[in-house]
Amino acid sequence: MAVVLIALNACDGGKTSTAVEETEVKGMIDNPSKKFNSDSAFDFIAKQVAFGYRIPGTKEHKACAEWLYTKLNQFCDTAYFPKGSTTTHEGKNIPVYNLIGSFRPNASRRILLASHWDSRPIADNGPIENQRSPIDGANDGASGVAVLLELARNLDSLPEDVGVDIVFFDAEDLGISEVENSFCLGSQYWAKNPHVPGYSAHFGILLDMVGGEKAKFYWEGNSKNWGSYILSHVWTIAQELGFGSRFITESTAPVIDDHAYVYEGTKIPMIDIIDYHHSSGFPEEWHTVNDNLKNIHKPSLSAVGITLENTLLTPPPSLFY
Repeated sequence: MAVVLIALNACDGGKTSTAVEETEVKGMIDNPSKKFNSDSAFDFIAKQVAFGYRIPGTKEHKACAEWLYTKLNQFCDTAYFPKGSTTTHEGKNIPVYNLIGSFRPNASRRILLASHWDSRPIADNGPIENQRSPIDGANDGASGVAVLLELARNLDSLPEDVGVDIVFFDAEDLGISEVENSFCLGSQYWAKNPHVPGYSAHFGILLDMVGGEKAKFYWEGNSKNWGSYILSHVWTIAQELGFGSRFITESTAPVIDDHAYVYEGTKIPMIDIIDYHHSSGFPEEWHTVNDNLKNIHKPSLSAVGITLENTLLTPPPSLFY
């Protein structure tokens, strides 16, 4: 048992304040790891947004892909930049860049971490005058990528014979609800064309919209069906670290996200850490022009990042069966 003080920086409209979350840690984590830096993660979000709208097929999209690959190559043991293509629901052929960074690529026990990195070309959930405008995607896409980049930057120790693969899925946010399977094109492509033939992992964790100020993460329905033991393990770690107000052990409706296509194509049990509840929906800035840096909250990034950091160091016992 130990007492943990976690200093979290909050950013709101350019003003910085410090909030401290304190909790008594007991159970699985005797000496919590706290290398995750929310300032660095925020900077990774800002860098992605600075490229412009990350819409597949644009020069901004390709420039950001090259930067992400450079960072993965810098932080990871091995990086991959496979180039593919697919067709949107509108019949347009687009490039697909699913970017991968691997730690201990030859390790037999593997953990998959993922997020999508593209941004939506239309703000169709906002006021009618903005609905044809593209969005920054600071939260919806860039926040999960930033958390994983910051994890990769500091990942210098893992349990013996455990490897980690970080996958940034492309072309997640081009779809429309009226057309089945029009979202998550990158993960659909990757499930059929993984970076390593026959790729498998013991389990996976997807991040989606993890940077909002009011972010709360429930037990998403598909995640509970496919990986209840992973949900229980990760949420217990989060609660022991003092993040129980964000990681809530209450089930919510299933969400069709990248994890669904990974599971469908590979049977890797995936869970989704996503800011969603069936009664309140997605964050209010979701698919609007307000999905920008002003609505990114550093304590939210820290809660997810520190939880994942300790999950990697304390993987569920079933990983070793």
